[in-house]
Amino acid sequence: MVDSVKNIQQYNYNTVAKIRFNNNIAADKITMPVLNSINSVPFCSSDVVINKRTELSSSDEKQKYKELLNIVDKNTKKQLEVLLKSGILLNCDSNDHSTVLDNLYKIATTQRAEGLSNEGILKDTIATISHPFVITQQFGDIPPEYRSKALAANTQGQTNLVTRYIDQKDIDVEHSGTCVAASIEFNLAEKMPAEFARFAEGLSSPAMSVKKEIKLSNLADHALDAIWLLNAFEIPFEADSFDRAVLTFAPDKNAIIRAQIQTTHRDSLERSPLDVLMQSTFMQVGSQQSYNSLTDKRLGKFNQNDKGLIEFEKTFTESVVEDKSKLSVTYQTVDENARLVGYETDFDTMKKHILSALDMGENVIIGYTQVDQNNIIINGHEITIIGYKRGPEGKVIFICNDTDDDSSNPVEYSEDYLLPKIHHAALPESIVADDLTVTPNWVEGLNIYKEMKNKAGAK
Repeated sequence: MVDSVKNIQQYNYNTVAKIRFNNNIAADKITMPVLNSINSVPFCSSDVVINKRTELSSSDEKQKYKELLNIVDKNTKKQLEVLLKSGILLNCDSNDHSTVLDNLYKIATTQRAEGLSNEGILKDTIATISHPFVITQQFGDIPPEYRSKALAANTQGQTNLVTRYIDQKDIDVEHSGTCVAASIEFNLAEKMPAEFARFAEGLSSPAMSVKKEIKLSNLADHALDAIWLLNAFEIPFEADSFDRAVLTFAPDKNAIIRAQIQTTHRDSLERSPLDVLMQSTFMQVGSQQSYNSLTDKRLGKFNQNDKGLIEFEKTFTESVVEDKSKLSVTYQTVDENARLVGYETDFDTMKKHILSALDMGENVIIGYTQVDQNNIIINGHEITIIGYKRGPEGKVIFICNDTDDDSSNPVEYSEDYLLPKIHHAALPESIVADDLTVTPNWVEGLNIYKEMKNKAGAK
């Protein structure tokens, strides 16, 4: 990333009604115009399933499938049947090679974490894998019977009366900052259904955690740089070699309260208990284990704001969750006053990068910005581009998922509208190598860390 855009790194990409940036600008949420809301797109998770199998081949698989059918309701039974016929149910593209079926069976037949329902987590997991667009980042309210528990957890150890008062107000979250985490959750469900089911099982189990082996080369070219990143993000890990590491993913300690509330008091358009656990976990990863599900706020060494994740944190989280090398490509040029002054490349090149990634079978999570009349950036949000089609005169129409639009269907945006708003995109390095020079993720992180330490020392 070039120097002219470093200032935007300190902005959190989330959707809130009042966002406080470093320059103290507050802005009302601006909704992107939707060309069309569509009920279906010409692809689904089954299109990316590796080694498709659509028939139960062993007695173990047949027994597990039969037991699941006997447990679930009529609608979920239909979803299971579709997952089998599409090849998703027997997909084993997970970190331990377990299938979607294996993990659904474990969810149904083994103990869940306190206050969570086997049937509820099972139903939510099947529904999400069947149609990932149901994922939302919308928090629910805290009902009276949970309020004292939530307040006690959030004010634990606080003796200052003013601080306790603020902590009590903070648990009433009106606008979520988990758009990055929700987008990563969507991508995992849509592209890696077996791994999504494995995460769902582990995070909702009594251990409330899941282990994942990753390649260090997917974080950095050199193992020591990858180890630096893991240590910097404070994610628990074990590394017995310079090739791989086993990471432990877990939600924050207060996520269980939010998940319990959503188990018994979930309203329309609100997050499922599974959404709570997934998004908390990914927020924990990106915020250096500092997230609080009760307040939707975070701390952490790379960020001066308390909501959402910045671009560098998002890239790291995507990389470890998917075990893929992710490169965050910055397209907008922003000056020290958060003014959008230009672009790092032309829109045709930007479009070529995104279409190339989509043609490779990759979804593209992007961060877009909104500006005021003076071209000052006032808002940022993350959405996922999942496909495209050609519109009038050959113009590209991007098919997208937005976890904050109160819709369980994809939406469409024209290239003329969306491309100028894209600040950054997560892309394979091979796609942009010939067009742009991009700073490696770990180098960018180290630079941010040093810059923030220098600012703190100067105060």
